[in-house]
Amino acid sequence: MAGVHPSLLQRERACQRGARRGVVDPARVELPGVLGKRVDLTVTQGDDLGQVGAIDRPEALRTLLVERDLLADNDAVAAHNRFQFAKAKTLVVNLLASPGAGKTALLEKTLHTFAKDCPVAVIEGDQTTSLDAERIRNTGVAAVQVQTGKACHLDAQMVRDALPSLPALPRGLLLIENVGNLVCPAGFDLGEHKRVVIASVTEGEDKPLKYPAMFATADLLVVSKIDLLPHLDFSVEKLVEHARRIRPGLPVLMLSAKSGAGLADWLHWLADERAHLV
Repeated sequence: MAGVHPSLLQRERACQRGARRGVVDPARVELPGVLGKRVDLTVTQGDDLGQVGAIDRPEALRTLLVERDLLADNDAVAAHNRFQFAKAKTLVVNLLASPGAGKTALLEKTLHTFAKDCPVAVIEGDQTTSLDAERIRNTGVAAVQVQTGKACHLDAQMVRDALPSLPALPRGLLLIENVGNLVCPAGFDLGEHKRVVIASVTEGEDKPLKYPAMFATADLLVVSKIDLLPHLDFSVEKLVEHARRIRPGLPVLMLSAKSGAGLADWLHWLADERAHLV
């Protein structure tokens, strides 16, 4: 597919094969001692095959081939990325959120200020279009768009392949805006130093409970669009409580890219994290 990253082809075919066979994703099956073997599991028809628990009511048989971790190759490339970033003392931040949570708006505000102090660049991840990358370039900051096609996340190889299109960032900052999704991106290490999850006040306080993997890997929770709080029935306290139930002690910042409230705290956090590397 034109414009779609080539590393997606093998994964897409594997996902399609798995979907046709009705099998559990091998990367999510943890069965010590059976790597590379076939395992017969009885699963009640209609039950979620990801919950391998209904084996006392055998109505359907599924045969699983337990393979090596499908993420092993990604993790190897992520380790390479992380080494290169560390060598250049470049802080890399992976921004994760639902569509419309305000990632790009926050980036625009961030770049207007932060780009004055150090080299900065952005990698944009979207399934199609280059709209977000164009918005970033309008700030004067270099940006490269990665189109993921049917995939709902960036991976480490996509990031590695995007880097030659960006300027060198010695002692600088690389911001990665991942595909808008609270599920898939959580499982893919890009080689970043920090993961920031952005949750807008328009989304509901239960997001951490519905998508725990995303919040469990976060280094910072940013509550966005707080200028809308007077118009919403939303409890920031409940959101934070739920998030910290998943990841105890998770730091939280509240801000509005529109009004500018809280932006100083966000910029200070970035500067602080960068200072740890420089």
